[in-house]
Amino acid sequence: MNPLVLEKPIGESTQLITLYDISWEKFEAIEATLDGIPGVRLVYLDGTLDIMTPLSEEHEDGKSTIGWLLELYFIEKGIRAYARGSKTIGNIGLGGRKEPDESYNLQTKKDIPDLVIEVVVTSGGVNVLEIYRRIQVPEVWFWRRGQLSIYCLREQQYEQLEHSELLPELDLGLLVRCANMPDQYDAIVEFRNAIRQPQT
Repeated sequence: MNPLVLEKPIGESTQLITLYDISWEKFEAIEATLDGIPGVRLVYLDGTLDIMTPLSEEHEDGKSTIGWLLELYFIEKGIRAYARGSKTIGNIGLGGRKEPDESYNLQTKKDIPDLVIEVVVTSGGVNVLEIYRRIQVPEVWFWRRGQLSIYCLREQQYEQLEHSELLPELDLGLLVRCANMPDQYDAIVEFRNAIRQPQT
């Protein structure tokens, strides 16, 4: 296995470096060295380290738009929710650590997010779902190329589903359509108007 892989997607400014056979101590040393450099994200699992820099406009737009739509849904539907942002989760005991793109608790604040959102622009060497499985995140959403994939934790393994178990009444088709709109403001207004419509 190559000790270093560098990937630069066509049309994107994002660069991804994957390092292998990295101890937890070395990972923390690299993390400390890169601390304070804007746009750098680290993902670590069992000796494999992905370093992504800088985050692309596509990534940031997708993350913020889906976050806006979800938070609007929580408010409109009276769902008590807490945005946890990209707070780093994981530890040496689990062998992995990552910053979610967005994360939320439902009903009460907790150490572990109930829902994590990942916007995928390019894939690295780390199995992100495995990190979240070890942390026991109940639901993970992946947004990639305008499509949404939902994974729910069942009996210690993730299962891909067509709906959200945490938000079973959420119209995912509507959310995806609005998230793909070119203008974020227009997307939020359209989503708000649609979810305010009385159910027939």
